[in-house]
Amino acid sequence: MNLDEKGQLLRSYTPYIKEAQLLFRDGKYFAYIYPDFDALREAKIINIREEIRWYGVELYNLDANEEDKIRGYEILTSPIDSQPQKQLLEDEIDDEIYKTLREFLSTITKNKIYSSSHLELDLGLDSLNYVELFVFIEQSFGVKIDEAVFSNIMSMRLLYDYIKRESHDVKVSMPKWDEILKEKIDEKLYYSPIIMSIYKSVLFPIFKLYFRLEIKGSQNIPSYPCIIAPSHQSMLDGFLIEATLPYAVLKKSFFLAYKQVFGTKLLGPISKHGQTILIDANQNLKHTMQYSALPIREGNNLVIFPEGARTRDRELLEFRPFFAMLSKIFNIPILPVTIDGSFEALGTGKIFPRPRKVRVTFSKVIFPQNLSIEQITKQTKDSIQAELSLNGMGNI
Repeated sequence: MNLDEKGQLLRSYTPYIKEAQLLFRDGKYFAYIYPDFDALREAKIINIREEIRWYGVELYNLDANEEDKIRGYEILTSPIDSQPQKQLLEDEIDDEIYKTLREFLSTITKNKIYSSSHLELDLGLDSLNYVELFVFIEQSFGVKIDEAVFSNIMSMRLLYDYIKRESHDVKVSMPKWDEILKEKIDEKLYYSPIIMSIYKSVLFPIFKLYFRLEIKGSQNIPSYPCIIAPSHQSMLDGFLIEATLPYAVLKKSFFLAYKQVFGTKLLGPISKHGQTILIDANQNLKHTMQYSALPIREGNNLVIFPEGARTRDRELLEFRPFFAMLSKIFNIPILPVTIDGSFEALGTGKIFPRPRKVRVTFSKVIFPQNLSIEQITKQTKDSIQAELSLNGMGNI
């Protein structure tokens, strides 16, 4: 298969890639990808990188031979054969709203800001930044904005134009995460202690026999509320946590999961009665984050996978900082959990689990006092990485 055919194959995995060009350099394949922005807008997708990564590049890599996998890629904001010319924003728009918006964005991105900048692909904004941006726009310009509107105006210029058209006043007000997450919402938690106990009673003996399940560090599980932060190797991981937590802890634990996976007809009923909070990375982000904090606010545990997705090669992914932010704001400790062996048992793309040994290790809790969000994130990842490096199944 030549390079053009590989590019066509990559495009076939998702409707959100308009152009793809593969190059072979330094013994590896690299891809330039130009998204189909019209299709993304129609689908109201604002986390473009995640969409293209997991449903384009990663699906391609799952089917590709080891030597044909894409080892690096760049997502472009203009067609591959064009070279956009960007002028410095200081020469473009001399307006109070534009300057105010630009000044705020400079506090959440280190990238240079141009009027043509794409807010995600050029400036690197993520879901946390989007919530900050929406709150800032509402408080400072009196303009409400949601994900559906935002998906159509994800460039600096279009966003400015929208605010300029809708705003009648400028009163700068910086967003504060503690106020956002502690804001009262019309949402209730649904407790299912009996169902959760049944899940554990059924799952534990099955996992013990089929996966030769081993549990280490149970003495580190605190009796007080905490954020349970496991590594993520497979679809089994949430069920492994349910099987290995003590009954008393499990009954007061809520799980964060993606609606696209656990809101389906197959897993939806399990989630509905499994103390699960379903989230969508492209809808109602502010409310989602507030709802995610509700278990903590009510004195419960929250199970959240810091990687946000399953590993494709058993290596840890980047840890997203939301769990650490919750820890810092609510002064609640982190319980790092290393799940290992589930990758071999049910790797991505597999349907039926194989009888491979699985180990779940509970490490010492990390307290947020005197730590920054970045330090909490790093310490949690380091704790799990150290366990994988010293005792991981990959070393056996």
